Amino acid sequence: MNQRGIRGAITVDENTIDSLREAVIELISEIKKRNNYDEADISHVIFTMTDDLDCVYPAKIAREEFLEWKNVPMMCNQELKIKNSLEKCLRIIIILNTNLAQNEIKHVYLKGAKKLREDLT
Repeated sequence: MNQRGIRGAITVDENTIDSLREAVIELISEIKKRNNYDEADISHVIFTMTDDLDCVYPAKIAREEFLEWKNVPMMCNQELKIKNSLEKCLRIIIILNTNLAQNEIKHVYLKGAKKLREDLT
């Protein structure tokens, strides 16, 4: 079994807890739907957000909304501030143990974040 990373990103409508909660739920749900992994196989999760999102930790939301993630190690970081980069963007990488090949992983880019990886959307 190998470790693989599943990448994802979504733009958030506004810097509010409700808006970020909606984005976290939508992104994680879509990643799960497309990759059909077992939560017990998750090694760890890293979230990043642009500096215009600062109302709540996305890991806190993930623990509240996805009870099977209760014991998953998660970290939240601020995305690098790059000139002319996408605003209000939440990114995630889920590292999991899987027998899937690298090219079988389905990365997920939603809403305005689709432009980050147009080759995958």
